[in-house]
Amino acid sequence: MALVMTAAELQAFLARDFGQVADDFAVERADEAGLALRLRVAGRHLRPGGTVSGPSIFALADVAMYLAILSRIGPVALAVTTNCAIDFMRKPAAGVDLVAEARVLKLGRSLAVGDVLVFSEGQTAPVARAGLTYSIPPAAAKDGA
Repeated sequence: MALVMTAAELQAFLARDFGQVADDFAVERADEAGLALRLRVAGRHLRPGGTVSGPSIFALADVAMYLAILSRIGPVALAVTTNCAIDFMRKPAAGVDLVAEARVLKLGRSLAVGDVLVFSEGQTAPVARAGLTYSIPPAAAKDGA
């Protein structure tokens, strides 16, 4: 499915509609293959021992999939997560940002399904893997599979 929002438009949407978290994230890429989203890791994202917390990694995966879907259906603030399964596979590298690579596997009339791999910047082995399902409001749903 063709893109209807660019990386810059997605970043502006975050700033406008989700200002409370927008500064944590940077949309690095939105294209036919998917979306790359950076978590700007700060002290508030760390847990004891200096590693990025699970909830912060979950938030990165969730926002990345949300934006990957919006890149295809437009700025629909009411699309919501209905399911997420996440595997934390290794400790994130210290002192670097995390980058999520999200791809939409199926975009239907009322549900979207995708997966996200999360990496420590500069590392090739993923930190986490998530499978997510989103509910799309009827007014926003596009004709699709």
